[in-house]
Amino acid sequence: MATTTDGAQRTSARLRVQRFGTFLSNMVLPNIGAFIAWGLITALFISTGWIKLIGDALGYEGGYGFVEQLGNWDGTPGGGIVGPMITYLLPLLIGYTGGRMVYNDNLRGGVVGAIATMGAIAGASVPMFLGAMIMGPLGGWSMKKLDALWAHKIRPGFEMLVNNFSAGIWGGFLAVVGFVLAGPFVQGFSTFAGNVVDFLVERNLLPLTSIFIEPAKILFLNNAINQGILTPLGTNEAASAGQSILFLLEANPGPGLGLLLAFAVFGKGAAKSSAPGAILIQFIGGIHEIYFPYVLAKPKLIAAVILGGMAGVATNLAFGSGLRSPASPGSIIAVWASSPPSSLLGVTASVVVAAAVCFVVAAFLLKIDKSDDDGDLAAATAQMEANKGKKSSVSGMLGGSAASSGPIRSIVFACDAGMGSSAMGASVLRKKVQGAGFSDVTVVNKAISNLRDDVDLVVTHQDLTDRARKQSPSAAHVSVENFMGSPRYDEIVELLRERNGSGAGGAAAAPAAGGASGLLARESIVLDASGDRAAAIQQAGELLVAAGSVDESYVRSMHERETSVSTYMGNLLAIPHGTNEAKPSIRRSAISFVRFPQGVDWNGREVRFVIGIAGAGDDHLALLARIAEVFSDQAQVARLEQARTADDVLAVLGAMQPA
Repeated sequence: MATTTDGAQRTSARLRVQRFGTFLSNMVLPNIGAFIAWGLITALFISTGWIKLIGDALGYEGGYGFVEQLGNWDGTPGGGIVGPMITYLLPLLIGYTGGRMVYNDNLRGGVVGAIATMGAIAGASVPMFLGAMIMGPLGGWSMKKLDALWAHKIRPGFEMLVNNFSAGIWGGFLAVVGFVLAGPFVQGFSTFAGNVVDFLVERNLLPLTSIFIEPAKILFLNNAINQGILTPLGTNEAASAGQSILFLLEANPGPGLGLLLAFAVFGKGAAKSSAPGAILIQFIGGIHEIYFPYVLAKPKLIAAVILGGMAGVATNLAFGSGLRSPASPGSIIAVWASSPPSSLLGVTASVVVAAAVCFVVAAFLLKIDKSDDDGDLAAATAQMEANKGKKSSVSGMLGGSAASSGPIRSIVFACDAGMGSSAMGASVLRKKVQGAGFSDVTVVNKAISNLRDDVDLVVTHQDLTDRARKQSPSAAHVSVENFMGSPRYDEIVELLRERNGSGAGGAAAAPAAGGASGLLARESIVLDASGDRAAAIQQAGELLVAAGSVDESYVRSMHERETSVSTYMGNLLAIPHGTNEAKPSIRRSAISFVRFPQGVDWNGREVRFVIGIAGAGDDHLALLARIAEVFSDQAQVARLEQARTADDVLAVLGAMQPA
């Protein structure tokens, strides 16, 4: 239990960092076009830019006039267009985007965020990207809270007056705060971080950053590192030095190219056949996430991408090369476009060397690896998507998943019989979906045989996904293993936010659940059982037979069901039940409850509670919803572990509120 808790805490911490990184990137990425525009203007018009370089190469001896003015060759404060863009335009865009984003896409949040950012800009002498990432969201969030204080309380005809003056007064206050506090703080932080980078560069230690950056990319922590640290620091360095190596620490496409080339040559199965297509997406398209599942399928390959990344950084240090602006996406095209003329050779060499080193190391590891790649890549893709916290639009080609991109209105949790695991999984998922405010999204459970191709999203046990996909080929498909606490449920909620927009803010009331009486009899509760998995299924089935709920043949179908798909639910629970074909053997709905204090090895997982299920109609679904809620709550599970009588068990199940 301690190990499980520690693992959950690590996962939760990783997800929080991912969300923070996503939050930062959501402020930066919509404005990448502005960064590219600034980078192109810089590359063309400054005194060491392409126009001057080409002119000198052609022997041009005249003046550059207009070009000199745009690039501010004489260094006039505020002159030209390059300096003002990086000093004012880019931070203000980030601050505006952050404020608008936090205030639910409200323009008022963006305006106040931009005003607050301007104060930070004026209070520092370095480009205020970090300040914009602080003051922009702060402005939007605080304006949202203030507006809520007098919402629906303004007299008709005064709305515009109050709204305009409140935004102006509060924005002005935040601008002063930004000038006095945020500007100096961020400048101090930038100076400190710059000193750290200089320390690493002077001692030739900068390649060691790949030890952290490359694994972070696989875990989707790259947004927090890149947008939160590298881009602001790199932009400051580029503003003063004309380029920065920091832009290439994470964006270098070389390691991913080398890894995919190794799979294309030395891989096996699905990994080998899919690698060439992945190379185009990664190297030309700049979508690095396409190679993450290959590393997850064979984790030792992380050594290859780390060494490749280190080699790329070392090459840039040797050539003294870097980029003028961030390369986003991390395509070789974007990398070349952001390279100043003097660094083009070094940057290209860094990509080639990084790819070569990664290829050699990955090829060696693949050659000595004796395992089969078939089947691993789809599972690794699912793991990658779990790490990311949402489905990947490009990784679908690796796992064979295809789905529409429209809003999701109907979700079906499907299992073989459509009455046991799917009912409980649907209950847990329905609670999460409704709790997130998506009351218009239906979550129901069905047998796979009853699936139709009119559903938006289908959730199944991972062993049943292929069958479900044949029934509903147009739907998005999500595979789960732990029905009670699967991280995929949170991913589904995030997918709903992406597809449907923010939730309505209130959960719809679930149907009331009935009590345990009539379905779970005291005589069907056993608290001190022992044996293996087969014995546990047999005992749970025999209790159903003794209760007059099923025929003997139903018990045989329970064993048959277990051989095809596990009924393990997670959180120490298994719910064996018959196949869909065995429904005629059910006389009436009932359940049995068997506790194994010493635990049962359920195909490699510990189970202490075995609940046998026989569902003739839908009258057992309300109790299953309660069981799902109980086993999602560690405190309730502890009560069942400590129960001494059948009445104690009934008290836990009967005391639950509707799911």
